[in-house]
Parts: sequence; structure tokens; C-alpha cells
Amino acid sequence: MSGKVYPPNISSDKETGAGNWTDDQLSRAIREGIRHDGRALFPMMPYENYSHLSDEDLASVIVYLRSLPPVRHVVPKTELVFPVNYLIRDVPQPITAPVPPPDLSTPVKRGEWLVRVAGCRDCHTPQNMGKPLPGLDLAGGWVMKGPWGTVASTNITPDPSGISYYDDDLFLKVMRSGYVNARELAPIMPWWVHRGMTDEDLKAMFAYLRTVPPVKHRVDNTEPPRRCKVCGFVHGAGDRN
Repeated sequence: MSGKVYPPNISSDKETGAGNWTDDQLSRAIREGIRHDGRALFPMMPYENYSHLSDEDLASVIVYLRSLPPVRHVVPKTELVFPVNYLIRDVPQPITAPVPPPDLSTPVKRGEWLVRVAGCRDCHTPQNMGKPLPGLDLAGGWVMKGPWGTVASTNITPDPSGISYYDDDLFLKVMRSGYVNARELAPIMPWWVHRGMTDEDLKAMFAYLRTVPPVKHRVDNTEPPRRCKVCGFVHGAGDRN
């Protein structure tokens, strides 16, 4: 139990939002995980992924945030419990040099960058104490509980237990509709965010996913949850690994 984490109001409202934050304060929050008041953000905010945003991309994000209408909304203060409130202080890392534009020269390189900033690994790679489990990169099994119920992230490596049967058309359909053929994705999978991406970007993401090492790890949310000897979590089809 980490405590209670509330995302802050980042609209341009000056009293309850980020209207009085400087561009530098927004930059540090987005890429370095440091709040406007100097405290560390809880890593639920994926600033480690956003640290790879180029200076130009970051500036564009800030310009967009400034364009949003102010919304007066008082958000409760985040309350972290010991020792989490101390441990997260060492997570943010300062960015001390300009961040150049990424290498997008090939679909695979473009896809690798998009997968990184989209935070795909945050859910699709199982973790222990915030650290990815070795050998299970993008292999699923990370169990998430919420209003959607209890689901485990799927294996999105090119192994037969993953998405080896996908092609470009199916990948685009999944990311645009939230369905894998007749099976509906759990709403914790933000397909509804990614559906606005261009065909080129989505195909690049899939091109990269086809290059990652295949990992044999069966995860199936339609089957009863069982302890998995591969990842150690309890998820559907865990006993079939």
C-alpha cells in the first residue's frame, strides 16, 4: 500500500491548477518528476518515459497545455505512507543537457521510441517492487485491479503465446476499436488514447514489437487465475506456463 495518489489539476487555472507554474516548472514535472514545489512526483506519473522527449517535443506539449481553458477544481493532496514517501525522493533524475530529437529514420526506430514514450512496458512487463522482472520484457502478466475488475496485461512479444498471429491490419484494428476480433479489451488498456495516432505511427509500433525477443508466457484473462511459475503472479492461464 503506497497511500493515496491524486493527479494534480494541470489546467491553466491560477488558483487550483498550473496557471502560475513557469515553463521550467512544467518541464521538470513532465521529464524529471519534480513537482512545482520541489517535491518528487509518485512514479505513477511516467516521467521516466517522458525524459526521452526532445526539447522541441516538450515545448510543444507545454504550449498545448497552456492553450487549454482553465478549470477550477481543487484536488486532494497526495498522501504517501512510510517508507514510500522517502523512497520516491531518489527516483527523479535531473536532465542536465539538451535532449535532441529521436532517430525516426526507420519504422522500427520510430516504433521503439513510440513504445517507450507511450509507456507500453509499464503495464506489459511484470514488475517486482517497481523493477521489471528479468527476461519478461513485454511478456505480460502484470496484475491490475480497479473498477474494471482484476486483469493481467497480455504478452505482446512475437512468441506464439503472445501476438505472433497479429498482422498490421489486426494491430490497427485493436488499437482503434478496443477489440481483438470478438474479445473486448479491458478499459485499463488505453486504446482509446492510441486510436488517434496515424497509421504510420501505429504500424511503426507494431514493426518494433515484431523485433523484440519472443518470450513464452501464457496470459489469458478468460481463464481462471492461477499462480504462474514464470512471473510469480496469479493470472489467467498461469498454471499453463
